[in-house]
Amino acid sequence: MRAKELSKVAFGSPAGFFAFGFGAGLSPWAPGTMGTLVAVPIALVLAPLPLLSQLFVVAVFFLTGVYFCGQVSRRLGVDDHGGIVWDEITGFLLCAIAAPVTFTGYVAVFVLFRAFDILKPWPISLADKKLKGGFGIMFDDILAAVYTAAVMLLLLRLGLI
Repeated sequence: MRAKELSKVAFGSPAGFFAFGFGAGLSPWAPGTMGTLVAVPIALVLAPLPLLSQLFVVAVFFLTGVYFCGQVSRRLGVDDHGGIVWDEITGFLLCAIAAPVTFTGYVAVFVLFRAFDILKPWPISLADKKLKGGFGIMFDDILAAVYTAAVMLLLLRLGLI
């Protein structure tokens, strides 16, 4: 699909606007990374909130993402179009909970999350292949976030961050 047509999808409905990460998914270079960058200021706003409040926000992002991403995926006729980045935003918000709110903490969680999202080690790769629709789009990034959080917690425990 051409950039002009994608732009119409991204800005033509609330589902498109959110699924495309407020337009970040339209980036011709690394749209998933651009979507993750959009999540950083959101994570910083959420960071002072209690853990349960942060998890509630992530759950709302996840549930709305299942709907938004499913709608946009069907409209595009592509199961997980690269421009759909709400999953990256949601995944980053989840794993950022495990990161210290420092430059180093956020760089580490960002790099780890992008690596797990791109490389898709098992069972992320299995979820990516087997789960379809909005839930499938969202769920593999949640798994990448869980892996990221686990590594972050280990790095913190070892005093490396």
